[in-house]
Amino acid sequence: FGDCPICSLPLSLFEKKSIMYECCSKAICNGCAYVIIMRGCNSCPFCRKSTSILTDEEEYKRRMKRIEANDPVAIREEGFEQCEKGNYIGALDYLTKAAELGDAEAHYRLSLLYKNGEGVEKDIGKEIYHAEEAAIGGHPKARHNLGICEWNNKKSAERAVKHWIISATQGHDDSIKMLMKVFREGFVSKDDLAAALRAHQAAVNTTKSPQREAAEEYCRN
Repeated sequence: FGDCPICSLPLSLFEKKSIMYECCSKAICNGCAYVIIMRGCNSCPFCRKSTSILTDEEEYKRRMKRIEANDPVAIREEGFEQCEKGNYIGALDYLTKAAELGDAEAHYRLSLLYKNGEGVEKDIGKEIYHAEEAAIGGHPKARHNLGICEWNNKKSAERAVKHWIISATQGHDDSIKMLMKVFREGFVSKDDLAAALRAHQAAVNTTKSPQREAAEEYCRN
């Protein structure tokens, strides 16, 4: 989530539709990346370091340099790497530090660790706390999960619906599915559902551009 720093359009919620430069922890959309490639540029548009294919060790060194600079994005990304390796205790350390620096994505991932008991004891209180912090930071998946928690724990159907409406207006597909489900059960009005559908489509449309469509076509071919 967030905006592409080059074209200023919102980034897609699908992570594969954006790329991140390890050298400076900047993420851009695939459309801008496509334009850069077509222009024959092989350097980062922000710090001008080479973007030629790096070895895993070179990528690690670049990320460590950013971590030493207390970059929350780089710290969070190292947390992701540790998760992929199954080192959840190490991931917890990195993600906690990134969250302390205000990274919403780190808060979201911490909520999942506490939900699934990976590297920590399952703790619904901490799961909800980190999901709330991520949602406050604008994270639609975290907002959606808060709705799920409200619904599953029978706390408040009204609060669950409010969470899903907010995340739906951010372009989150699963929230629309939940709103349609609870509409059939009588927990959301026809007008509120219609408004959420329109807002969802508008949010999705803002992530589209000719450059991004060209990038998708390029990847398919």
